[in-house]
Amino acid sequence: MTSKTPITPDVITIPRQLDDNILPNIIGLQRKALANALNEIGTPAKQIKMRTAQIWQWLYVKGAQNFEEMTNLSKDFRNLLVQNFAITRPEIVTRQISKDGTRKYLLRVTGGHEVEAVYIPEKDRGTLCISSQIGCTLTCTFCHTGTQKLVRNLTPAEIVGQILIARDDLDEWGKDAGQKRNVSNIVLMGMGEPLYNTDNVRDAMLIAMDNEGIALSRRRITLSTSGVVPEIIRTGSEIGCMLAISFHATTDEVRDVLVPINRKHKIAELLEACRNYPKLSNSERITFEYVMLKNINDSDEDARRLVDLISGIPAKINLIPFNPWPGSGYERSDWNRIEAFGDIVNKAGYASPIRRPRGEDIMAACGQLKSETQRVRKSAKQMAEEIKGQ
Repeated sequence: MTSKTPITPDVITIPRQLDDNILPNIIGLQRKALANALNEIGTPAKQIKMRTAQIWQWLYVKGAQNFEEMTNLSKDFRNLLVQNFAITRPEIVTRQISKDGTRKYLLRVTGGHEVEAVYIPEKDRGTLCISSQIGCTLTCTFCHTGTQKLVRNLTPAEIVGQILIARDDLDEWGKDAGQKRNVSNIVLMGMGEPLYNTDNVRDAMLIAMDNEGIALSRRRITLSTSGVVPEIIRTGSEIGCMLAISFHATTDEVRDVLVPINRKHKIAELLEACRNYPKLSNSERITFEYVMLKNINDSDEDARRLVDLISGIPAKINLIPFNPWPGSGYERSDWNRIEAFGDIVNKAGYASPIRRPRGEDIMAACGQLKSETQRVRKSAKQMAEEIKGQ
């Protein structure tokens, strides 16, 4: 699969490949964990640092998909790796390409479950929207993903694997440092709530940010949360990425319905955590995402209340025209209403770009992602067995 495929609204289905390999997955390990793993299989102590660096480069600079590609490692050492580890990535089930160039990937992960990732090309950047969970537990009423029950968290390997898959598809490997990247930005805005999977999200993003690997700047990674307040400060300290808040309402009464986590963490508590977010400044603003729902949250009064609520927080507001999905029960605000709302916010000194819907023809727009994976009740032991090797 290469970037030479014609950009047309098509669906490419890839036959499922069965793999009985249950060896531990070498992808997703932090450098220290990788070094420890090499030590455990008998790698000479004096070689561990060098071997760790070599393998890291093969995985995250060259995109190696098997150990035989790692030609600067001795044949005996490659055989040792083959006997003890696997290189396991998500498997592309389908790839859809929108008429606007947006690409949506349906990916199969361990256990046969499926998640979606979306690549959005723009003139000055290419943004990859990735998932952090299979399904979602938040049930935001305007979001299609929220209608799919939570199955489990994604592992670091499954999260970073989405980046590797997109780089494969976009022919991204082997470019010089100065060359323009197709995948220049990452947003954790796909399926799931990232801050209900903070440890795994952190470990995956640290790999993405490693300067000797994928090498994405922390400022090119944005994590979107619906408001898991206890994890917000930790995110700033341990990941240091940009923060986006899935906000969508200006009163607790309305937000309790649209974003049910608000019943646990009210608007005032959420905004206090935003004010204390590490690195917050005029150059590193928080993004407040605001989906525009007709006659629900789009009045002039809402706009003025929003400005008052975020007063003192370096911020911008992304206005998101609602992206419809079957059975949603909501309508997109009229365009003149969205513009009037934005004018009020702009005049108060906040940037309020209107996000142009992308990939609507393939259900790849914001709030439309949903795989066919259904919730399956499993014991802790069964779930552990499923993700063995990740």
